[in-house]
Amino acid sequence: MPSTSIRKTEYDPDSRILSVWLVAGGKRYEFKDVPPETFAAFKAAFAKGRFFNDHIRNHFRYRLVGPAVD
Repeated sequence: MPSTSIRKTEYDPDSRILSVWLVAGGKRYEFKDVPPETFAAFKAAFAKGRFFNDHIRNHFRYRLVGPAVD
């Protein structure tokens, strides 16, 4: 199901960095040290926004990278 709050995600398994582009404001955040299992569960989640809020936001260190560039 498409998310109303998350526009796009990318995951680099080597660096374990999860990039998340939010719909509101188009901001991109990088979350560090995200295990591959967490990313797999995130991608499989029916409600991605809820999974993000419950299991990623405030659970991993992150930094604001900037707006999305498409």
